[in-house]
Amino acid sequence: MERVTLRIPKQQIEEVEQMVETGEFPNRSEAIRAAVRDMLNEQDDTTEQTTNKRSWAKV
Repeated sequence: MERVTLRIPKQQIEEVEQMVETGEFPNRSEAIRAAVRDMLNEQDDTTEQTTNKRSWAKV
């Protein structure tokens, strides 16, 4: 796994922290990884619908 440094607005980080505090995610890193997975899957689904290609390697 690689480390990535990014800047996120304070309000968004506070919302992520709240998700961690309520137990939705074990930590901020996992919450952000889940968001990236969702974004990639959504993009893959959109591409698949517009090109009718089958995606064999979903993350």
